[in-house]
Amino acid sequence: MVVDSRVPAQEPVGSRGGRAAWPVRSGAVPSLADGFIARPETATGLSGVLVPGATVVLVPDRAAAPGSPDWPGSCGKTQLAAGFAESLWQSRRVELLVWVVATSRASVLSGYVEAAVATGTNPAGDAESVAARFVSWLGEISRPWLVVLDDLSDAADLDGLWPAGPAGMVLLTTGNTAILSGEHQALARPVGVFSSREALSYLMGRLTADTDQRLGAIDLVQDLRCEPLALAQASAVIASSALSCRDYRGYFARRREQLAKAAGDEPAAAAVTWTFSFEQAGRLSPGRAAQSLLALAVLLDGHGIPGTVLTASAAREYVAGDGAGGPADQERAQGALLILERAGLLAIDQAGPPLTIRMSPAVQAAVRAAMPARMLDRAARAAADALLEVWPDEEPRAWSAGDLRSCAASLQQSAGDLLWTGGCHPLLLRAGQSLDSARLTGPAVTYWRELAASSDRVLGPDHPDTLMAGQYLADACLAAGWAAEALPWFQWVLAKRIRALGPDHPGTIAARCNLGHACVAASQFGDAITVLDGAVGDYERVRGANHLDTLGARDDLAAAYRAAGKFADAIRLYRRTLADRERIQGPQHPDTMTTREKLADAYLADGRIKDALSHYKRTLADRARVLGPDHLDTIAARGNLGATYHSAGRMASALQLYEETRAGYERVLGPDHPDTLARCASLTHVYYAVGRLGDATTLLRDTLARCERTLPPGDPLTQTVRESLTNIAGDDEHRGG
Repeated sequence: MVVDSRVPAQEPVGSRGGRAAWPVRSGAVPSLADGFIARPETATGLSGVLVPGATVVLVPDRAAAPGSPDWPGSCGKTQLAAGFAESLWQSRRVELLVWVVATSRASVLSGYVEAAVATGTNPAGDAESVAARFVSWLGEISRPWLVVLDDLSDAADLDGLWPAGPAGMVLLTTGNTAILSGEHQALARPVGVFSSREALSYLMGRLTADTDQRLGAIDLVQDLRCEPLALAQASAVIASSALSCRDYRGYFARRREQLAKAAGDEPAAAAVTWTFSFEQAGRLSPGRAAQSLLALAVLLDGHGIPGTVLTASAAREYVAGDGAGGPADQERAQGALLILERAGLLAIDQAGPPLTIRMSPAVQAAVRAAMPARMLDRAARAAADALLEVWPDEEPRAWSAGDLRSCAASLQQSAGDLLWTGGCHPLLLRAGQSLDSARLTGPAVTYWRELAASSDRVLGPDHPDTLMAGQYLADACLAAGWAAEALPWFQWVLAKRIRALGPDHPGTIAARCNLGHACVAASQFGDAITVLDGAVGDYERVRGANHLDTLGARDDLAAAYRAAGKFADAIRLYRRTLADRERIQGPQHPDTMTTREKLADAYLADGRIKDALSHYKRTLADRARVLGPDHLDTIAARGNLGATYHSAGRMASALQLYEETRAGYERVLGPDHPDTLARCASLTHVYYAVGRLGDATTLLRDTLARCERTLPPGDPLTQTVRESLTNIAGDDEHRGG
């Protein structure tokens, strides 16, 4: 383990105060393929140009890769990037290695969040803010680092997220050369076919079991035009058969001629070799098990398919029902995967866990194009069922379902409307819910918007699935902070529910409450009060005055009154609801404590400090008794009571509670968490108020350093702390003088 004691101030600190153990590695670097060569003739000089502070982009060399434009992209860019990354890591030339699949904004954010947690960067907030903090931190650290962004398809996916820094290197791979025209300085390195010597060395290295199979290798290399993918597939077929290179040449020439006549143009070598690999898989797997499983794999994201998906019961049942025969057991599915690997159609990466399947996007596209419509229909449904089967209900980490989300996105693109037959397939909802739970707010809004549009087009505007997608879209907009965009969707959902369920249905009333929340978020307080007042009346009439739904709606209405500055109305409603909750749920029920705290907030906002203190004290005592002293709700209640003492001018009590609150947040969340930093900033003002200017200045300097290190550039808290330090330090100097 390498630890650089020279830069301890820049070592990241985790959310609970634990420092990252260096060196740090994040993301799944693809394993190097069997027979991998570093390409000393056609990929020279990469180490010379990829130096600290540089960004290098590996792009396909179209001029050096003749044939169909769909195939030259499979020139080995990812393998070169993986080989280079592993070389830097093994030689300890980098202390941080981050590998990110960059095929979408969501996958980039997921990769950055994973790296942020691995390095101890503060993970609080949505994925966008976590990623921004991580990128900002990369620009400041002095430890050598490498970030690989594999298969970037759209430069917009990196808006605000381009990594850069004097100690770091960025390596991108892409098939889209247009991204090089952007504002970010990057050096393009075209990657084409092997040289003749590289190709021959690769082929000979793959054919070691029976050296007689090498007969005709030089001529085969020329026939395959030194294409890396074609050579990989040809060598796989030869190695798993009794063929020699000369034999393969004969078959290749005839097949290429057939395809050229059909297409009117001579195909790329890999456009021919994959067909032999497909046929070889059939010969090695009697009953079509391997070929059937391939039909599922080509619909998913070839950058990383969780092995559990292709061995799930839904996948096995599809294989058994596709004419493969035999039992649908896991061992048979795993055997089919091994056959597909032997035939050169995919790679099984066992560097995990978990086991991951990788596949060339070009091969996937070719197989999909050859699939009959009926096969595509059945395979798409089976793949969706398999993904849903292995998708955990609870995702313990924000990035844990990244591969599943990417596979679901690839399946949607491949299947088109096939997943809408009879209604929205549950996988489509699960994928969107995963974006929501991972706090990928921007991608979630985009996803739900597209899903709602698809449902409207395929199922119609009045279908229940369309209504559900619209509800998720409204919630996603609100979660992203786009209240103005959310409002029309909440109104649309309410109108649909009134028409479908009637105005007094509980689902309709709940939709009215949701609209009221959105109005508050959009600062349309008058509308919010009108809508929520109607919801309270509806619940009282339909559910009764003592129903929990009624009490919740009354709390919501009180919050709207408070937001509108109508504190007397808010206090009246909170008092009534508090009395009802104490009677129905008990004085120490979580809902009761929350209502009491909101009542205290309203009293404080109305200037009734004595009443506020009474209820804040009771809230703190109840939370400490029920939840314990270190529960975040208890710590927050302690801070609220301290702030009220501050407002009342009772500084000794305020100071004690502020210090206890700060210590609690540091203990539970860590010293660099935004909530901890905010409490530190508040404590400095109390120090200042009681004349402890030295303590205030020292704490502000430490807080500012932490803010600048862990929060994204331009964060309001950083600016506030900086201004406070300037004012308090200046005052301290003036008094000292």
